Amino acid sequence: MASTSEIRRRIGSVRQTQKITHAMYLISQAKLRKAKQDLSNTRPYFDALQAEIGRVFNADDTAESRYLCDENSKPLPGVAACLLITADKGLAGAYNQNAIRQAQKFLAANEGAELYVVGEYGRRWFTQRGIPIEKSFLYTAQNPTLDRAREISALLLDGFLAGTLKEIFVVYTDMENSLLSEAKSTRLLPFHRTQFAPPAKEKAVQEPFEFYPSVGAVLNSMIPSYVSGFLYSALLDSFCSEQNARMTAMDAANQNAEELLSALRLQYNRVRQAAITQEITEISAGAAAQRGTFGKEGTV
Repeated sequence: MASTSEIRRRIGSVRQTQKITHAMYLISQAKLRKAKQDLSNTRPYFDALQAEIGRVFNADDTAESRYLCDENSKPLPGVAACLLITADKGLAGAYNQNAIRQAQKFLAANEGAELYVVGEYGRRWFTQRGIPIEKSFLYTAQNPTLDRAREISALLLDGFLAGTLKEIFVVYTDMENSLLSEAKSTRLLPFHRTQFAPPAKEKAVQEPFEFYPSVGAVLNSMIPSYVSGFLYSALLDSFCSEQNARMTAMDAANQNAEELLSALRLQYNRVRQAAITQEITEISAGAAAQRGTFGKEGTV
């Protein structure tokens, strides 16, 4: 059985660890609040842009663009591509593993697919297993910005327009609410016109719109901005999911630490009580032995 000094050292160690996990919980909470605010500040613009693209399709259902496809479209040349968004570090529950598992399913279903990675965790995971990465974006996954989203979208769009990439999928984690996050694999390019449904309360067009120089040119100028917005939203959504997962993991760690401390305090009290009882027993036995010795000497 451990001594009281050993148990005290263990209690001190658990308390120090609990301070770290509590600090990480508070940091993730602050980052999550800021990321949610950034997402809510930028989402209205890109939602409006998506609605405008829907209005274009609603005004001209024959509109065509190199970014669009339908059931009758010919297969595009090139290979499929997957953009995986992970965190820079662990301690976030199953957040990273769920996203990596989705990317593995995509690579298994698309032979020769190219892998693009955001986040140090995913970069290390695939590198250690010898899985080639076409492009690893070396900047951190923390605090995503619109400029980084534009850099990623420009690289992917160049490959798509050059014909080297036929499909582009994004694997990210969508935080539906504070209790539910899901790793998703979403096709980014090519689009299907059903993705751009016009607003539900949109009034019927009385007079036809005029597009200059053409409907296709208008769409080709709008869709790259929409792609950047989608990637920025995916980066922020993944970042929010990461912080939420880390908060959950750190909260569970704090609760486990409290349970461990309770068990250690109980063990400490038992050991201490056993030591006190043993000391009292030894003193009582010594006193009884002394009384027995003195009694025998008196009779002699």
